[in-house]
Amino acid sequence: MSSPGAAGSIRLDKLLWYLRFARSRSIAQAMVAAGHIRLDGRRVTRASAAVHSGATLVLPVGERIEVIRLLSLPLRRGPAPEAESCYLRLGAETPTGSS
Repeated sequence: MSSPGAAGSIRLDKLLWYLRFARSRSIAQAMVAAGHIRLDGRRVTRASAAVHSGATLVLPVGERIEVIRLLSLPLRRGPAPEAESCYLRLGAETPTGSS
């Protein structure tokens, strides 16, 4: 079995888990299935969607929306600093109507 970086892509659910946006892979799958994730501007509902380095993701994190660009694909679910080095935060939005 090859590493995710060798193939040039990784499954979306696995990526969310590796980057620590979901506590488990099943939670990541549920986030994707519910239609909460956008990949390069398109809503994604398949957890098996391939994500490549350079892709832009829009996803909910707590009560805010995060926009990130992947700099590199993670090879494992390591510590938070290792995960954060794989992406760049482009912006964060707060939901309308909240203070």
